[in-house]
Amino acid sequence: MKKDKPYLDKEGRALPYPWLINTMLMMVGGWQTLRLRFWSRKPRHTAEKTLRDILTISRDTVYGREHHFDRILSATTADDLFRLYRLYVPVNNSFETLRPYVERHKHGEENVLFPGKPDMYATTSGTTSEPKWIPMTHKYLKDVYGKMSHIWTWNFVKHRSRIFGGHIFTTVGKECEGYAPDGTLFGAVSGVLVRDIPPIIKKHYTGPAAVMSIPDYGARNYTLMRLALQHRDVTLWATANPSTILELLRVMNENTEEMIHDIETGGISENFEIPFEIRSELDAYISPKPERAAELRKILEETGHLYPRDFWPWLQYLSTWKCGNTKIYMDKYMDQFNWDKTYYQELGYIATECRFGFSLDETNESVLFPQFHYYEFVEESELDAPRKHFRQIDELEYGKRYCAYVTTYSGLFRYNMNDLVEVGGKFRETPTVHMVSKVNGIVSMTGEKLYEPQFIEAVHQAEEETGIKTKFFVGFADIDESKYHFYFEFEDEKMTQERAEEFTKVVDEKLQHINLEYESKRQSFRLHDPETHILLSNAYARFKAACLKDGFRDGQFKFNLLMQDEKRRNRFNLLQRIETGFERLGDTIIDRADKIDERRRKRAAGRKKKGNGAK
Repeated sequence: MKKDKPYLDKEGRALPYPWLINTMLMMVGGWQTLRLRFWSRKPRHTAEKTLRDILTISRDTVYGREHHFDRILSATTADDLFRLYRLYVPVNNSFETLRPYVERHKHGEENVLFPGKPDMYATTSGTTSEPKWIPMTHKYLKDVYGKMSHIWTWNFVKHRSRIFGGHIFTTVGKECEGYAPDGTLFGAVSGVLVRDIPPIIKKHYTGPAAVMSIPDYGARNYTLMRLALQHRDVTLWATANPSTILELLRVMNENTEEMIHDIETGGISENFEIPFEIRSELDAYISPKPERAAELRKILEETGHLYPRDFWPWLQYLSTWKCGNTKIYMDKYMDQFNWDKTYYQELGYIATECRFGFSLDETNESVLFPQFHYYEFVEESELDAPRKHFRQIDELEYGKRYCAYVTTYSGLFRYNMNDLVEVGGKFRETPTVHMVSKVNGIVSMTGEKLYEPQFIEAVHQAEEETGIKTKFFVGFADIDESKYHFYFEFEDEKMTQERAEEFTKVVDEKLQHINLEYESKRQSFRLHDPETHILLSNAYARFKAACLKDGFRDGQFKFNLLMQDEKRRNRFNLLQRIETGFERLGDTIIDRADKIDERRRKRAAGRKKKGNGAK
């Protein structure tokens, strides 16, 4: 009976067993899993084979000729191959060194970084105002993303055999955001993968991919949650960022009655601005469900809230990032799920540039794929060294931290991922890793080298000591004033500035205890007292929504909690709670703009509704 526990709801009803889907996934995913185990037995040999294959494919390209791929391939041993590769191919510490080659591809030129042209570009924010255009070749999409996806979905079935017996709730990027000058599509790889999944699985999705094309962020989240909530049998919830889960649950809780009414009547509220063509596409996914609406109202009446553990009794799997700074968002919803039934798995080390690896169990460790990528690593202690020692995948040491570099089948050569990873156990003989932070999550104004995880730890220790709880926090280095600015959104919305400053003092004390260099710089007054800022409620959600309006994609939204970035700091300055001598003002310029936008949406919806009635 214990084995069947995840598949039964409170009334003892069981999920159906999806024989056909499981058999299909076992054939394709099981075979790829066996191949992964085989190649992971001898990681150095696999690394040599993969690098030779990538260089052979691109030897006659512009980049291959400029960087002497022929000479590198003349190496007769693995050691010589790796040495020559380091000798002739420079480290690409940022996308900017590769941008000129990508631009040539974008304008129609072939055989620049790889043979032919890319199938698509994945776009993401860059270090300049220009986004990165990451090329994705046919081989990479088919042989890397595709085969890794087979392993990923088969892994779901291994842990929860009836996971595809219900509905799948996932958020992905837009498949198509536009076209390069030569007509090549650019958008989100996740969107393209969902587009191409077999219909037998696609029919289990709670909504169409078109939902992600809704321009208004609030309307998009409302629609996503409304489509998912109408189903009692959601079994898989997968989204990269835990903050997305918090946002979706918040939107549901703020619009509970409206959402339940929509489920009851089979509509989607006109108070949300959704393009007509998308509303038309959604018609196939909605119908009146009065019984489901009654069930949700009963849950709300009996418990006083709507938690996933109650409204999705068969939820088998939750997959998000759990490493690095994402844990602070994850911790805020842990009590809303039934972990006896729901298997919570780290999504893995996945970035726009490549699918570096992903977890296959309940640990946070990502299994690497040496048959699909060539990996290099630099130890954390050497990050500032003028000459770095690049280690191979088999040279990693358990518990040590490294900066990761990758070479892919899509034209990224010795590309600095700018991520700090920590080595865990081994998958066969290949080390696993988990994400710690972005390397640029390390701030040093006077030599203190303050790490993002240290800042997070200090805030949590201060919470334990003072009993004051935060909903969100972020720190910025101010090099002009030689001090840090700490921004807090507190659970107590009536928090006074005086108490907040006392909290900051405790955070500062904890940082001095955690980081000796920080203590030295504070004691010598090279670093001044940190400054305290109180944020409005839902500050992070507001900030994220503004970023998405600027072109970020939800799945790519990785946010450092410690940084030196005046542009982002100015945005949080707009999100501060404003104090006057006699009262605390409840809104800022951004609040007022939001309210104006909301009134405009309602007026537009009212006019549209009136026009439809006249017809």
